[in-house]
Amino acid sequence: MVILIGGNGCTGKTLMAQKLLEKYKIPYLSIDHLKMGLYRGDANCGFTPLDSNELIGEKLWPIIKGVIMTNIENKQSIIIEGCYLLPHFVKEIDKSYQEEIVSVFLGFSAKYVEVNYKSKIIQHRNAIEKRFYFEDRALIQFISEHDEFRRKCIENGVNYFEIENDYGEEISKVYDYIDSRVKTLNNI
Repeated sequence: MVILIGGNGCTGKTLMAQKLLEKYKIPYLSIDHLKMGLYRGDANCGFTPLDSNELIGEKLWPIIKGVIMTNIENKQSIIIEGCYLLPHFVKEIDKSYQEEIVSVFLGFSAKYVEVNYKSKIIQHRNAIEKRFYFEDRALIQFISEHDEFRRKCIENGVNYFEIENDYGEEISKVYDYIDSRVKTLNNI
């Protein structure tokens, strides 16, 4: 079984992966770590850490897809999370593998961002991984990125969960969805 967690930055993907690791005892792979490992190992790897999520995602997807397929073929489980996991990638995985994949994509509504940008979103962005850079996206840019991501998720028919009012309450629905899929896959 492979659990995929995608979404824009600061939506809680890494925190979710950590909590799922603790609950299910399944390791997780942060695509950010893969990105930085490749870049630090070879600065000519085809991208820089400052490139767009789309460009980095396209470069990393063949590796991520290979990791997904290898885990499924070996009947091993892994959680893979990151903003470079783009909605259209899920459709590219062969149907024979899709039965073993639980995918979720996280986003924020414009209303949630407007009310919580500094007080909750930015304040909690270091919950698991330490980000040593200042968040320089303007509120309007952050909202625009989430609007565009929502559109892409809907366009690609992926499991999109949008936080609109209460993060804790609404993210629990994502955990419930994952839990029900894990139970189904494990015949519990």
